Amino acid sequence: MAARSYGQYCGVTTAVELIGERWALLIVRDLLVGPRRYTDLKQGLPRIPTNILSTRLKELQQGGVVRRVPLHGCGLVYELTPYGRALEPVMLALGRWGFQTMGDPDEGDVVTPDSLTMALRTAFRAGQATALDVELHVGEVALRAIVREGALAVTQLAPAAPPVGGAVPPGEPEAVIVAGPGIRHLIAGDVTPADAVAQDLVAVVRGDVRILDDFAQTFHIPPLAA
Repeated sequence: MAARSYGQYCGVTTAVELIGERWALLIVRDLLVGPRRYTDLKQGLPRIPTNILSTRLKELQQGGVVRRVPLHGCGLVYELTPYGRALEPVMLALGRWGFQTMGDPDEGDVVTPDSLTMALRTAFRAGQATALDVELHVGEVALRAIVREGALAVTQLAPAAPPVGGAVPPGEPEAVIVAGPGIRHLIAGDVTPADAVAQDLVAVVRGDVRILDDFAQTFHIPPLAA
C-alpha cells in the first residue's frame, strides 16, 4: 500500500491510495498491454527514477494490483492480477476524458509503443469497426493493428518488441500509415481523412489512401457532451 492515507472511508479514497501515487497509473497502463520485465517498464517510462519505479511496483504488489511471476524465456516479469486488469475500462475512460484537452505535445514529450497501443484501444469503437490490417508509424514507434469481427489486436513492431510482446502477425498489412501527433485531429473528427492527408497530418505510404476512411470510422473519440 502507498504510505499516504487520506483518512476517509470511501471507495474512491481506497482507489487513490492504491494507484494515485505519481507514475502508478502509467505503470498500470503499460501492464494492460502485457507482462513486462523491470527493464521494459523502465524503457517505456524513460523519465521515471529507478527508485520510484521500484517503490511503485512494490506498492502495487502489496495492494494486489500487480504480481511478479516467471515467464518462460523471459525470467521474472510483472503482470496485472485479475484485480488489476479490472482497471482496464477505468483506464480507457480516463484516456478518453484526457484526450479532450491534450493539445499539442510539449518539447521532449515522447510516444511509446505501450502508450500508442493504449491510445488505439481507447479510441477503438467495436460497434463501428470495419475489418482492418494496418501498420501505423508515429515517430520511432511502429505497431500492427488488426481488426477482425469487432476485435482489436495490436502488436509492437518497433522499437524491437520485448520478448513478452507477442509474435508478429504473419503476412503483410493492407496499408502502412505514417503520422505525427496530429493524428489526434483525425481521431477526434476535427479533420476528414482527405484533409488530414492534405495538411500532412497523416500519410499512407503503402496501400490505398481510402483506408483512412475505415481507420477514422474505427478509431474515434468524439467530444464530450457539454
